[in-house]
Amino acid sequence: MVSLQNQIVLITGASSGIGEATAQIFAQAGAKLILVARRQERLAQLADDLNKEFATDIHTLPLDVRDRPSIESALAQLPPEFSAIDILINNAGLSRGLDKLHQGSYQDWEEMIDTNVKGLLYFTRAIVPGMVSRGRGHVVNLGSIAGHQTYPNGNVYCATKAAVKVISEGLKQDLLGTPLRVTSVDPGMVETEFSQVRFHGDTKRASKVYQGLKPLMPEDVADVIFFCVTRSPHVNISEVLMMPVDQSSSTLFHRSE
Repeated sequence: MVSLQNQIVLITGASSGIGEATAQIFAQAGAKLILVARRQERLAQLADDLNKEFATDIHTLPLDVRDRPSIESALAQLPPEFSAIDILINNAGLSRGLDKLHQGSYQDWEEMIDTNVKGLLYFTRAIVPGMVSRGRGHVVNLGSIAGHQTYPNGNVYCATKAAVKVISEGLKQDLLGTPLRVTSVDPGMVETEFSQVRFHGDTKRASKVYQGLKPLMPEDVADVIFFCVTRSPHVNISEVLMMPVDQSSSTLFHRSE
């Protein structure tokens, strides 16, 4: 098992859900964290909590992953003790709307594509060259079962997650012959803010998504991410498709009465 003590880990979308749970488990393991999210107050609170509980060294980057100039500037100005990033966790992502393609919102499409695909590419392009030059590194991309199986009205969101799957596969091919590792962790239903974001803050509609079943929790996904990055250096877990017991595909769920 690889030790994470003092390894530098950058996590996007770190202020809630899977990103927050991942920050928790990595802080507990002694990693140094770079936490990225749009919500500055929540990011600062998380950093403070982790520092108090685990005495973790943390650097926060309050920015939007869609903003390439801000990303490039922030990474270029990292303190020296945080500059040699060992693990990149491309977690930031969202879904907007659940409409038929011909009735969809251009704004929703652009937000999903810019966040789920382009944001991931921006961080990967900025960080991986340094990993290659140092001869070490691991990229973990958060995909989805939606990248494996399209579901009705999921059209553009599913396309963005299919893109994450293909980008992960392509990056692993491009890095063949280096010690770098690439992993795609692809969850099914996870209880996070995901549905609230999808339905633009409609909490009543969002709550129905999880009724009558037990979904994955963010901590479940964080556990799998942690497992993947702590395997022996010669082991690359390329892809993990995980879902709750009450789910068997992107469209099939068991709900109790």
